[in-house]
Amino acid sequence: MILGAVLAGGQSSRFGSDKALAEIDGHSLLTLAVDALSGWCEKVVVVGREEAPAPTLPDWPRPGMGPLGGIAAALRLARQEDFDLVLTIGVDSLGLPDDLPALLSPAPAIAEGQPVIALWPASADATVMEILEGDGRHSLRALAERLGARVVRLPHDPANINTPADLSAVVDKRS
Repeated sequence: MILGAVLAGGQSSRFGSDKALAEIDGHSLLTLAVDALSGWCEKVVVVGREEAPAPTLPDWPRPGMGPLGGIAAALRLARQEDFDLVLTIGVDSLGLPDDLPALLSPAPAIAEGQPVIALWPASADATVMEILEGDGRHSLRALAERLGARVVRLPHDPANINTPADLSAVVDKRS
């Protein structure tokens, strides 16, 4: 079983407002991300927000840990609820391939250039905690390296929306 986790705890500093609520075709990026994961996962959660169109979790062990704190929260839940895998995406990950879980299987695997798009074994919860509690790099790449994650080149680059101009480019492509 796969738990889907939308990582939505960022501060959207380059975007200038709450990126998760930005809209494309009348749907928020957050809703689009939840919908994408719903097609592949038995359960979807949103990490790092209090309100969302899916159950929410706070970053773990505390806010401000970056994407790794979101992944830690999702991995903990996966272990508690007996999920085998966690599929993570960012709130701004649009244009994902239809066969994303198959492309990233077997876990652990990260998407080239966008390591937030990843498939993690639920058993990685202990490793992510070691990294968060340690003195080394607290990054997705550190987790991927420690787990020996494969780097997967996706058939096309998903959107990575960091600024209003990035959002406009995505909207223009869809028109």
